[in-house]
Amino acid sequence: MFDLVGVDGNAFCVMGYVLGAMRKCKFSKAEQDAYKKNAMSSDYAHLINVSIEMIDKCNEKYEDSI
Repeated sequence: MFDLVGVDGNAFCVMGYVLGAMRKCKFSKAEQDAYKKNAMSSDYAHLINVSIEMIDKCNEKYEDSI
C-alpha cells in the first residue's frame, strides 16, 4: 500500500513518490505524464490534492492485483 504520510513535503519529492507508485502499479507513460501535467498546473495545494487522488487510485489498482 502507498501513503504520502512520511514523504518529504517538497513538491518534487511528492511527485517522485507518486510517479514511483504509478510505475509499480503499471500505469502507462501517458497516465504518468497526465498526472505530472495536472499536478504542476496550479499551486502546492492542488499538487497535494491531485497526488492524494492518484495514490488512492494506485492503492485500488494494487489491491485488485493481489
